[in-house]
Amino acid sequence: KMSSGAADLRQRKKQNCSESDKMATEQRNKENSKLGRSPKYMLIQRFAKLFFGCLAAVTSGMMYAVYLSTYHERKFWFSSRQELEREITFQGDSAIYYSFYKELLKAPSFERGVYELTHNNKTVSLKTINAVQQMTLYPELIASVLYQASGSEEVIEPVYFYIGIVFGLQGIYVTALFVTSWVMSGTWLAGMLTVAWFIINRTDTTRIDYSIPSRENWALPYFACQVAALTGYLKKNLNCSAEKFCYLLVNASTYTFMMMWEYSHYLLLVQAISLFLLDSFALAQTEKVHEVYKIYLFSLFLGYLLQFENSALLVSPLLSFVAALMLSKCLQMNMKKGTFMSRLLKIMYIYLVLTVAVTLNFLLKMFVPHKENEHLLKFIEVKLGLNTTKNFTMNWLLCQESLQAPSQDFFLRLTQSSLLPFYILVLIICLFSVTQVIFRRICGEPLRETVKLEDGRIGERPEIVYHVIHTILLGCLAMCLEGMKYLWTPYVCMLAAFGVCSPELWMTLFKWLRLKAVHPILLALILSMAVPTIIGFSLWKEFFPRIMTELTELQEFYDPDTVELMTWIKRQAPVAAVFAGSPQLMGVIKLCTGWMVSSLPLYNDDDLLKRNENIYQIYSKRSAEDIYKILTSYKASFLVIEDSICNEVGPVRGCRVKDLLDIANGHVVCEEDDNYAYSKYGRFCHEIKMNYSPYVNYFTRVYWNRSYFVYRINTVISFQS
Repeated sequence: KMSSGAADLRQRKKQNCSESDKMATEQRNKENSKLGRSPKYMLIQRFAKLFFGCLAAVTSGMMYAVYLSTYHERKFWFSSRQELEREITFQGDSAIYYSFYKELLKAPSFERGVYELTHNNKTVSLKTINAVQQMTLYPELIASVLYQASGSEEVIEPVYFYIGIVFGLQGIYVTALFVTSWVMSGTWLAGMLTVAWFIINRTDTTRIDYSIPSRENWALPYFACQVAALTGYLKKNLNCSAEKFCYLLVNASTYTFMMMWEYSHYLLLVQAISLFLLDSFALAQTEKVHEVYKIYLFSLFLGYLLQFENSALLVSPLLSFVAALMLSKCLQMNMKKGTFMSRLLKIMYIYLVLTVAVTLNFLLKMFVPHKENEHLLKFIEVKLGLNTTKNFTMNWLLCQESLQAPSQDFFLRLTQSSLLPFYILVLIICLFSVTQVIFRRICGEPLRETVKLEDGRIGERPEIVYHVIHTILLGCLAMCLEGMKYLWTPYVCMLAAFGVCSPELWMTLFKWLRLKAVHPILLALILSMAVPTIIGFSLWKEFFPRIMTELTELQEFYDPDTVELMTWIKRQAPVAAVFAGSPQLMGVIKLCTGWMVSSLPLYNDDDLLKRNENIYQIYSKRSAEDIYKILTSYKASFLVIEDSICNEVGPVRGCRVKDLLDIANGHVVCEEDDNYAYSKYGRFCHEIKMNYSPYVNYFTRVYWNRSYFVYRINTVISFQS
């Protein structure tokens, strides 16, 4: 019975494909006959439009990749630097990712390199980690394989190959946004405007300037490809071959995106909620939406297996939400139509899905062993004002710029480039149109199979409704956390460009205004060409000279103190030495020297977070004995004090590292209504520089420059008077 049911389902799908192909062909033939055009003429016209559109999309992506490469060279003088000076440009977590790429290339074989990463005990002291799973090193695995398999060792240096791949992916990112806007509007003029806004607002659309190896720079291009394919897949009256192509592309890009970024399933959860709302209002084909749900489940299952049975994917909200959707839909479909219970379930559908999702997630966390990051839950509580804390890690995270609300400068930049005003205009028109469609659906009016230009119903197109919901949800997140703007702003560029270039959007507006003096269709077509052209010329006049100035202006990035420190470590420090200091500096030391460190700038592991907090105590008001015990507990043999942290003068009071440590340790004199006692010890990073007892008993200064002070941690304590 099951096999016959499956065969019937496949047969129905084939019939639907053939029917949709016939309908699309008949519709095109009718339009051509009305215009008096031959099928051959229309075929040539469509091919030319497709060819030049694809050429423009690919050219835009390539030019953006070249632009990034040129800007990077001008900013860091990369080609004229030595290897050590190049590596210092990778800061924080970026240094760690690139260091593992270097280790893979140095390994005698790829298999041996992977084994050493999955059983890594040469990075963090007293800790063996699976670096591939914990740090999501699949981009580095792919880059090392491509570098060695392509025979690039004799052609290009490893660092150029690595950053070249990342810049190439950014080109694909821009191309995918171009295609998405083109598919939605029907004109590749929208794609050109999307790319222009993306580049002009580069400060708010990408972090590529600050952190090349970061996971989102590897992952988001694949998500953009997935969104482009999903946009085409949701379209009505799509021919069967195009629908299959979009479906396969959604499959491949979803899985790749999940493998590239550990937080990818949270972004896919936002997308799943958008599709759920789209389906709940009956604005899209339920079968297509459920096929996307199945893609999520398949990607989660495959990701779980290939990510060393990553339990975080099993307890992810995405899995619980999608499973709840599938179960709730089955319950709804099994109810008899027209019954009271069926209507009740339809009304309570959203509540039912949320309840089942929360219950499933709770049960999974009870029965599936997992290492959940408790600090993330605590951070959300404190961020929402549900709790207060003196914990150093929590307050340090809250002080990070990317985790605070966006500044006014962000909105001012978007307004100056005319992006925000046009986005708001397009969003308002689309929202009103969608609201009208939902009201008609509630009144029992069915959706039209084909929406014509003269209808002025842009809210009936499922791919448009999806993007409206998606950008609203991402926008809500961006209003809470500034770091989320890098997910939201690119799709703001795409949606705004689509809107001003779409005759349907202008026609929808004119239908409401009931224009009679001018033919609305003609005016809509004129505005869809004139408005983006005017915007393009104004952007060219104002911002093109600035971009060219960026590319021609030579900037200088040189950090002689850090270069001297790394050189000293490589020449003077023992091979078995373990260094302790701030996590950001430890990442650079690991990359540039290869020496073992006591902490890393990673925030997805509770043990590493605790290590970071403990080692940061070198900037607190603790005794020399306390600091010595902390450092020796991690087998540290050298301590690096950074003058920039010890004497930090931060713009926000209470957000400096030493302020946060004083609050956590109870060493603040007075803060609002709370009173704290003095510490009987001075600040360790200041006192150790005085070279008096008891500090000289535990630590011996072996190197210093303007920025760094290096101390050997004595194994035999000598007590001097």
